[in-house]
Amino acid sequence: MQLGIIGLGRMGGNIARRLQRHGHETVVYDHNPEAVQDLAKDGSTGASDLAGVVASLTKPRAVWVMLPAGDPTEQTVAALADLLEAGDTIIDGGNSFYKDDIRRAMGLAKKGIDYIDVGTSGGVWGLERGYCMMIGGTAQAFDRLEPLFDALAPGYGSIPRTPNRKVADDRSERGYLYTGPAGSGHFVKMVHNGIEYGMMQAYAEGFDILKMKASPHLPEEQRFDLNLADVAEVWRRGSVISSWLLDLTASALAEDQELARYTGAVSDSGEGRWTIQAAIEEAVPTPVLASALFARFRSRQEHTYGDRMLSAMRYGFGGHVEVPQ
Repeated sequence: MQLGIIGLGRMGGNIARRLQRHGHETVVYDHNPEAVQDLAKDGSTGASDLAGVVASLTKPRAVWVMLPAGDPTEQTVAALADLLEAGDTIIDGGNSFYKDDIRRAMGLAKKGIDYIDVGTSGGVWGLERGYCMMIGGTAQAFDRLEPLFDALAPGYGSIPRTPNRKVADDRSERGYLYTGPAGSGHFVKMVHNGIEYGMMQAYAEGFDILKMKASPHLPEEQRFDLNLADVAEVWRRGSVISSWLLDLTASALAEDQELARYTGAVSDSGEGRWTIQAAIEEAVPTPVLASALFARFRSRQEHTYGDRMLSAMRYGFGGHVEVPQ
């Protein structure tokens, strides 16, 4: 199949490469010409603007927007709406607010253009590992484009099948899920990221406690000078708290137990805030997720070892570089 891809940053470029590895054709554009040239060397068709992308695709066309949420995505979707025709599809694979998806889908439907929101998880590792995707939009558009999602997903991999799971539809086991109407994909991804905040904060606080056990303010006989890299490593081996986040933690600690390259000023990209907003709208108590979000706010004023751990994890899975405060 053919797919246009707008935005070739940390994830967009690798999405194009993974699709090409599975025999699909990609037409790519980015404001950085070098990014386009790099993908062209790997077999993509490069374009110099949005009109060039649309012109290079055969009908019915599909264009994947992989840009930061907010104005960059909003402006690009609006521009594509003027270039595409009835029967075409716009895919937003970034981290847009789900209510924006609902609004966009309603507006595009008046022109006969389908809109699909894809909550995409996998970060900078997606090229090799594949991407976990939560997909909202019309069922008709999803069915037409499913070969693309199947190619991007991890597949069964080495993860054991869930005991006693007996369903005819195994797509969620292969790493992608049709969640329902427009907005539902990004809503599920939003809550995923809210949970991620809480999990990361738990690891960060735990390692902060371990680190501070050597503090001179404790009685000498109660001080332990623990090797945190070894602690993380042993927890990876059979512990009930093992996870990919712990793998990334162990990797960062193996490089430098002090995590000196990180300041500990932890950014948030929106999904954590939106998750708390949704919880308030639904009257659902979320003390852990809310506390994790507020801890990120606090980290921009004072930094702890745990904050540096959070920064290390964010860099590990998503390539997120600390933003100067």
